This record gives sequence, C-alpha cells and structure tokens, in this order.
Amino acid sequence: MAEHVRVDEFLSSLLALCQPLEPFDMSLLDAHGATLAADVFAGERLVLKEGSRIRSTQIGLAASIGRDHLPTRPHPRVVVLSAGPDLVEPGHTLGPDEEYETNSWLLTTAVRETGAVAYRVHTIPDDEEELKDVIEDQLVRADLIIISGERHDDSFDLITRTLSGIGEITTIDLAIESSGRHNYGTIGPDKVPVVTLPGDPIAAYISFELFVRPMIRTMLGAATIHRPSVKAKLEKPITSIEGQRSYVRGILSEDGKSVTPLGKGDSSAQDEQTTLSDANAFIAVSEGVTNLDAGADVTVVVLERRYI
Repeated sequence: MAEHVRVDEFLSSLLALCQPLEPFDMSLLDAHGATLAADVFAGERLVLKEGSRIRSTQIGLAASIGRDHLPTRPHPRVVVLSAGPDLVEPGHTLGPDEEYETNSWLLTTAVRETGAVAYRVHTIPDDEEELKDVIEDQLVRADLIIISGERHDDSFDLITRTLSGIGEITTIDLAIESSGRHNYGTIGPDKVPVVTLPGDPIAAYISFELFVRPMIRTMLGAATIHRPSVKAKLEKPITSIEGQRSYVRGILSEDGKSVTPLGKGDSSAQDEQTTLSDANAFIAVSEGVTNLDAGADVTVVVLERRYI
C-alpha cells in the first residue's frame, strides 16, 4: 500500500539517495557545461567559484590565466525509460486504446537542459522478466534511472513489481493535485537511484522539476539545486483541492510582477500539453488553500529566465 507523503518529505528522501559525483580534471572544451569542483585562483585572487556552471565566459577566463584543464564534477548519466504496452512511438499510426509515447521525449530533453547526459530507452514489456532485463542492461551506464509508464498508470504495478525484485523500493502517493503514485529507491549491485514518475505528461514534468531536477543538480555539485521563485500578482482566479498542493501552469510577465494561469481542468491531452509548452512558470498553491482571487500575491516557480 502506498504511503501518503508531502512534497518536502519526498524531496528529502530523494536527495538522501544522491551525492556529488567524484571530481576530476577536464580539458577546457570537455569542461564546458560541467560544474566547477573547486575554487580557481589567479595568484591570490579568486576568479572562478566552486559550484558554478562552466560556461563559455568561464572557459575564456580559464584560458586567459593559462589553465588548460579545470577541476569539474562530471555530467551525471541519466537513463530515461518508458514502459507500457499501449505506448506508440511518434511517426506511427495509433491503434485502439493506444497513445503516443510522450514522457521519454519530454524527460530526456529536460534532463539534458539540467546539464546531464541523457539516454532514452523505450520498451514494450510483456512481463516482469523482460522489463527486468531491459532495466539491468542500463545499470552499467546510469547514475540515475527515471521510469514512466502510461497515462492511466496501467503499467505502474508491472514497473513496481519489477523494481522491487532488483532493489529496495518505496511506493508513495504524493500530496500534489493530479499527481498519483511514485516509486523511489535504489537498484542493482551499485545501488543506482531510481524514480518512477506518473504516466500523465503534465504530472511527470511537474515531478521532474520539483524532485528529479534537484537530484541531478545535487550530483553535479551545483551551488543551487532549485528553480528560483518570486512573488507576483495573480491575473485570474484559480481553485485547488483542499489538502493537496497544486502547481498551476502559468505565464510570468516580462517584469516578473504578475502571472497569468493557463488551462487547468477538463481539457484534452493535446490542450494540456500546449499549456505546458506555453508556460514559463508554475504557480504554487499550498495544501490549505482552495481559492485564490485575481490580485492575490502568489509564489511563482520560474522555469525560464527569459525576462527577469
């Protein structure tokens, strides 16, 4: 039976599975995009700070002081695996009760945007043994494994049974609106962290941003692991379910002072995906709030820093 878990409790459990990867020196071009593992000095002056992302300007600075290598945390290797008998690859024709496989494409590219190396694997397992073989084949190249199933969680029990046979797994029911069940734990002889996300793409992406992204950032040794948040005025009213936290897709204004909520409710899957694509922020609604009027001050998680 799944445990009922709050957002902060789940995040703490996941972060306990992670630690910064072992540092080593990389050549300047290879170090691009990685995280600096130690302070860098020019004489006695600190010029590059540990925990910062190594961008082109940092590479140029390192070269200007005669450094041809930098101490870095390597890019975590993340395997994104989708599993479900009714999932069809894009470009093929859908049959009855089938859906296009969306999550692995969404999550693989989200992993890359976080600064990790991502491997996408799509499988249609007939039984636990077949899925087990697929997962175990990935352990050799994985610092983290993310698994998602079908939109209606039809494959969740198969995934849970399979993972429980090769590691220590906990199943939870997360207190986020429309989120559903998650698994987490470690698998294989090297105890590789694994997280199972909901089959619904919107719920999967919210969980990625809130939980998996901080895991990857922790492995990177990044100075900050969470998205920035700001206070903004709500442009339209929104509702939420009592006792559950909500993360409403929204568009933050260019000046960062107001936020407009996007569609939430009985929309088609394509409409929901469109609002996720349009959103540059999540509006965070706490568990004890069921209604927010236009003009209310809300906490906004900033997904894209195009404006502020």
